[in-house]
Amino acid sequence: MPQLVRLYIRHVLIGFGISAAFCVMIVWLNVAGLQHLVLKTDMGWVAALMLFVSNGVVFAGVQFAIAVMMLAEDDDGPRGGRRQPVAKVWLPLAIPVEDRPVMDRRRR
Repeated sequence: MPQLVRLYIRHVLIGFGISAAFCVMIVWLNVAGLQHLVLKTDMGWVAALMLFVSNGVVFAGVQFAIAVMMLAEDDDGPRGGRRQPVAKVWLPLAIPVEDRPVMDRRRR
């Protein structure tokens, strides 16, 4: 099996494991009354399954994205340029201004 596929499967399983822990914690803490929905109704397993799968997809995607971004190699080599400081010189500019009165726009 290719190394990338193994990486994907491993991190998806980690994401679904995090999802399982998250769902157990949500039900245990009774967030938004989900403990009653999951444990005391006859179709509570459907709600628990939906919660697990939807969170599993999100957590697995994030986990795999982080793993892929961690694969990037550091650029330790030269990046071009001579690294000389840029001299900033501020020069005054002469701006011509006409000396005429401004009309008052309210009197039109």
